[in-house]
Amino acid sequence: MDATIVIPTKNGGELFEKVLNMIYRQETNYTYEVVCVDSGSHDNTVNVIRKYGCILKQIPKEEFGHGKTRNLGASLGTGEYILFLTQDALPVDTHWLQNFLDGMKSDPEIVGGFGIHYPYPDCNLLDKRDLELHFQGFGETNTVYQLKDPKRYKQDEGYRHLLAFFSDNNSCVKRSVFEQHPYEDVNFAEDQIWARQMIEKGYKKLYCPTAAVFHSHNYPLETYRMRYYDEYKGLLELHGYVMVHSWKEAIKLFLALARRDIRYLKSLDLSTSERKQWNGYAIKRNWYRVTSALKAGQYPGLSEYDKVKMDRKYSQQLQQRSE
Repeated sequence: MDATIVIPTKNGGELFEKVLNMIYRQETNYTYEVVCVDSGSHDNTVNVIRKYGCILKQIPKEEFGHGKTRNLGASLGTGEYILFLTQDALPVDTHWLQNFLDGMKSDPEIVGGFGIHYPYPDCNLLDKRDLELHFQGFGETNTVYQLKDPKRYKQDEGYRHLLAFFSDNNSCVKRSVFEQHPYEDVNFAEDQIWARQMIEKGYKKLYCPTAAVFHSHNYPLETYRMRYYDEYKGLLELHGYVMVHSWKEAIKLFLALARRDIRYLKSLDLSTSERKQWNGYAIKRNWYRVTSALKAGQYPGLSEYDKVKMDRKYSQQLQQRSE
C-alpha cells in the first residue's frame, strides 16, 4: 500500500461526506486506504464512514488526543506514506494525492510535507486575508526546507517558525520515520512539535501548494478569545515565544493591529454599514488576540492550581475534548 489517509472524526456533518467523496475520486496511480478514528460522534458520521468502506476505529471521547489519536490511526494502516486530514479539510481537486506523494518521493530525505489551505467561499474577510498571506510565505511551487544555518536558527525567531511550521489539517509523513518518531501526546501543536524535531534531526520538509485543500472557519467572534489563548500557549511551549509581556505592550500592539485591519478593510469594496460592522469586529477580535496572548505568556509563572483553572476557563481545546 502506498498511502494511508488518517482522519480523526467527531460529528463531521455534511462537509465530512464531501471530504470522503473527493478522497475516493482521486485520480492517481498510487494505492491508498482511508482510516477514520471516531471519538463519539452522535450524528451520521459513523454511517458515512461505513458507507465509503473506510477502516473505522471508535474510541470514547475521553481517549481523544491530537497526537495519540493520529498515532492510533496511522498504526491501523500499512501505507508507505501517511496523510493526515481533518474532517473539514476538503481536497480542492482529484490530483491532491498524486501531487502530494510525487512531491514527497522527489527526495528520500523528505520525511514530512504540508499542503496549502484555501479559504472556503464563506470565510470571513480577515481570516481570508491572513490565510492567503500565511501560505504565500512558503513559496509558489514545491519548496523543500532544511536546517542549513544553525546559528540563524538559534538567533532568528522568524526562521525557527518558518522551519517548524507544519499543519496536519493537510499533511503527509513518511511511515518509516514516523513510526520511530510518532506524535507526542500533547494538547496543542503536535504537528509543529514533530516538524521541529525532524528539522533539528537534519531531515527535510516539503511545502506542496498543489496538494491543496479548502480549510477555513467562521467561528463566532467570542470564540477567538479561547482560540488565541490556545494558539499563543502552543507557541510558548513550542518556541518559547511570548507576544506581549505586559499590559503596556498589549495595548500598544492592540492599537497597531486594529489600525492595520481598519486600513485593510478601507481598501475593500464595502458599503458604509458593512465597513462599520467589520471595523467593530476587527477591534474586538484584536483585543481578544492581545489579551489572550498576555494570559498565555503568564501561564508558566502560575501555580499548578491556577494553571488548571485558567485552562478550564480559556482553552477551547480542553472544552472541545469534554463535549
